[in-house]
Amino acid sequence: MNFISELKEKSSYIDEKLEKYMPEEVGYQKTVLEAMNYSLRAGGKRLRPILLMESYRICGGSDEAFIPYSVAMEMIHTYSLIHDDLPALDNDDLRRGKATNHKVFGEAMAILAGDALLSHAFEIMLGESVVSKYPERGLSASYEISKAAGIYGMIAGQVVDVESEGKNIDREKLDFIHMNKTAKMIIVSMRAGALLAGADNEKLNAVSIYGERIGLAFQIVDDILDIVGDEKTLGKHIGSDLENEKSTYPSIFGIEKSWEIARNLIKEAKEMLDIFDRKDSQFLSSLSDYIINREY
Repeated sequence: MNFISELKEKSSYIDEKLEKYMPEEVGYQKTVLEAMNYSLRAGGKRLRPILLMESYRICGGSDEAFIPYSVAMEMIHTYSLIHDDLPALDNDDLRRGKATNHKVFGEAMAILAGDALLSHAFEIMLGESVVSKYPERGLSASYEISKAAGIYGMIAGQVVDVESEGKNIDREKLDFIHMNKTAKMIIVSMRAGALLAGADNEKLNAVSIYGERIGLAFQIVDDILDIVGDEKTLGKHIGSDLENEKSTYPSIFGIEKSWEIARNLIKEAKEMLDIFDRKDSQFLSSLSDYIINREY
């Protein structure tokens, strides 16, 4: 298997499905619709919707019932990036090689575009859930996604991240930030796919731990790349963690120890795939290696 080619193929597949759910840019509110679509079309790895899709498939799903939920996950992720880039938070002017949303549409419209993407994501998921063959599965997935994106998930991590700027924090608080700000949305991508497929508890637990381990590893590598990465390759400004005086794994443990921690997390993630058919889980196994070896 050529992993990079398959990743691009799956990303293109998600892009195609995502396009069908993007709002038509008409009406008095046209500007915010343009702002939503601008960031949705800015590219990216589509990691979360792909993880949801792959979890659905390795847990026995054989149709495209996952699509609305994968699309919604990307909308929620995009909303978080738009808001992260705002001057009040990370104050970035480059995202995925393009001007950030507030640089193009202004701060007010960027805030509203993020709000709109979050709301639209739940409109899509709940609308699908109530008409689906297994409404309880869709509602369970939607509920878990709402928790992961909310005050006991991503928002919690973002709050503590903001409040920790300029302070020396310990590993426990740093792990809380990483677990909630980044890993929770990766974990729930895996869990939502499994729930939609009607997975048993053993499989649900396995994909949950897999998601947790790669989610934490992903953020640690992100922290490292913010120091040693190439801005052109990353498609965003590097050094923002240092500029914003944020504690990170490299700032606490150093780069080499951070790499070691990330590699161990990836090893543990791959072990969680042992209960699945090797052929079915090959992509997720390769994705684990990609996360530790990525350059962007």
